[in-house]
Amino acid sequence: MSERLRIAHVLSSLHTGGAERVALLCVDRLIRAGHDLTLVSLEEPPNGSLATEFEAAGARILRVPKRSGGYDKTLSARLLSTFLRERFDVIHTHNPPPLSYAAVPARASGARTVHTKHGPHPDTFARLMLRRAGAAATHAFVAVSQPTADFAIQLREVFPWKLRVILNGTDLERFRADPQQRARMREALGVPSDAFVIGTVGRMAPVKNQALLVRSAAPLLGQGVRLVIVGHGAEAENTRALARDLGVEAFTHFAGETPRVPEHLTAFDVFALSSDSEGLPLSLAEAMGTSLPLVCTAVGGVPRVVDEGETGFLVPARDEAAFRAALARFIDDRELARTMGRRARVVAEERYSLDRMMREYLDVYRA
Repeated sequence: MSERLRIAHVLSSLHTGGAERVALLCVDRLIRAGHDLTLVSLEEPPNGSLATEFEAAGARILRVPKRSGGYDKTLSARLLSTFLRERFDVIHTHNPPPLSYAAVPARASGARTVHTKHGPHPDTFARLMLRRAGAAATHAFVAVSQPTADFAIQLREVFPWKLRVILNGTDLERFRADPQQRARMREALGVPSDAFVIGTVGRMAPVKNQALLVRSAAPLLGQGVRLVIVGHGAEAENTRALARDLGVEAFTHFAGETPRVPEHLTAFDVFALSSDSEGLPLSLAEAMGTSLPLVCTAVGGVPRVVDEGETGFLVPARDEAAFRAALARFIDDRELARTMGRRARVVAEERYSLDRMMREYLDVYRA
């Protein structure tokens, strides 16, 4: 396995999400290193928005779709047939459905089987039993943060000796402050050049709780303070409706799902994350790389990312008043925001480089 590897990443879908973006980074870097990469998507067509990015990186996409409804009794058999035909050296699953359906077939096919757990993912007993069976079939089980690893142990999802932590990393060359790009993106978004911008990037799902961010920011918004939300998902329309109901629709900009995340980040002055649950969000490393201070709920692995009072502020989950107060501190003291943002860039370079993450994954692949 010291030579060129045939590697497959198995994902629930190719829509933008933390696991999918980590997989895209891995795929791009592994292809550049000379390995052969395939994406196996369990999603029914149409393709997710990241499909073209995986293909542009040089990956092949195979679709082995999970049938709609509940548990698909045929999916694992279809995956085994695919894996036996393809003869992958490494099969890397991400998050619960790929673990449940693909890990046992991956091991049975003779591939080295690796799983990454990107968040806590509480589940029903029946689904947890499927996850335990999948975890038992893996050669290595990776968590993206220590709290995520601790949660896996708490659930008895995996044997402790099989578990290791690999912090998410990102390509920090793509994420850095750029005054010219900042001006272009603000013009494209319709944001005044001198406004203070609270921004966030993420899948719009209940667990991400962008509604908390909108409610917290609403009293602070106006001509000189704007809110930008990048992402799409099931809660998009509800969040738009909330902004209308609170009377801040004119000062809240919904950018939708986009591959241009680095450019959007340059338009922000502070990055806000209002989730109820997280593993180790890649978006925080990207924001720090762009020299942005952070305001985040203290959930999952997030407190391990934010150095309180140095790179940002942590607030209790679902605490609207505390979230608003933390945002207001940066709005009232722009120099504090810039100072913490500069420190965030330094910390990102120390902890969250893509090279470090890929070295650790290759060690797992070749163990």
